[in-house]
Amino acid sequence: MLIGIDPEWSWGQGELLALMAEKCGVSADPRHTSGPDVIDPERTLAALDAFAERIRSVVGRGAPVLLGTGHPHRLLGFYGGLADALSAAGCEVLTPAQGRCVDILTRFGLRTYHLDYVRGVALVREPEAERPGCEPGVHSHSPLPVRVALAAAADAGGPLPELVIGDHGWVCGAGQLGFEAIGLADTDDPALFVGEAEGVVSVAVPVDDAVRSDYYRPLTRYVLNRACLSQ
Repeated sequence: MLIGIDPEWSWGQGELLALMAEKCGVSADPRHTSGPDVIDPERTLAALDAFAERIRSVVGRGAPVLLGTGHPHRLLGFYGGLADALSAAGCEVLTPAQGRCVDILTRFGLRTYHLDYVRGVALVREPEAERPGCEPGVHSHSPLPVRVALAAAADAGGPLPELVIGDHGWVCGAGQLGFEAIGLADTDDPALFVGEAEGVVSVAVPVDDAVRSDYYRPLTRYVLNRACLSQ
């Protein structure tokens, strides 16, 4: 899935497998077609260091940021921790297009979602999920939500984010539009790593994006410590 990236290069199977092996540590052997993927933790740590450096840079400028996730059930806490620290450090955490409808074509047909923010992190909800006690948002790969958010910010006269932080279409869609974008990506989301290789995405961090949400707390602490934002 391209999830917002429009590659300039021609990526054959061999080139893509070699890229994923380099960035994540997965097998580059096309005959390896079953069993779990493997992510090299050293590659994750190196990417988290680069991720934290981009955050430290934006904090040094006091620049506005936009955070969004297509994995709210798993990653909302990770991004929420970053949003809290960025806001406390003087960066404006943007929330454009709050409540705006976003039509997304899914495998179940065209669905209308609402753009919402939780702890300063954008996500999309089912319209009926706005009742108290409902799930925090839906799983989405689409770049349409970030396009809606960025268009709304531009139409309002700004400010526009100097850094977009997130995953899936939030990173790919923003990077393709020329915004600096960094985020987390699993091995089944090669678009972020292709975007990084082509210079559209600044940093793609290889992680398993489907484990329990509390498992990401050490990543939050690590990034905040490396970015000099620990309380």
